[in-house]
Amino acid sequence: MFRNFMHRYGTPLTVGLFFVSAVSGVALFFHWSSATFHSMHEWLSMLLLAPFALHMIKNWKPLLAYARRRTLLVPLVLSLVVAVPFALSAGKGRAGNPAFQTVALMTRASLDDLAPIVRVPAPDLLRQLQARGYKATSTRDTPSDIASASAVTANEVLFALMPARKAAAERK
Repeated sequence: MFRNFMHRYGTPLTVGLFFVSAVSGVALFFHWSSATFHSMHEWLSMLLLAPFALHMIKNWKPLLAYARRRTLLVPLVLSLVVAVPFALSAGKGRAGNPAFQTVALMTRASLDDLAPIVRVPAPDLLRQLQARGYKATSTRDTPSDIASASAVTANEVLFALMPARKAAAERK
């Protein structure tokens, strides 16, 4: 039954998921709606591994024939030659995603420092967090401090400080 499934669906699933991965990869390359395609590309590329494995099992004998004739060697070497420089240069000259860096900085800023950013007075931020059950004692506390005292993540505290969309739109 499993063998029948592999022979019937291995290649079509590989083709279908490769197509989705290719479309989302092109969209990411050209920065078209990256937020939409990023997660989809990552997860569906991981899912692509299953039909790829089925395809490899189904075509194991031809693959071995390619290996024996050394026909497989050239594409594998070329793939490595192209991939290695990208892997070695990834992130050089950049310290990473600026959004992640910003969030990390904000989790280490005091409520006094964050108040102008979220357009809410610091004492109101403190009361807001306390009302939600966070252990905040002062406007000098940082989201990291509050998170440690409250046994939650700093990002959760930071998210709790963000104004609701409707309230934010009304202030503009």
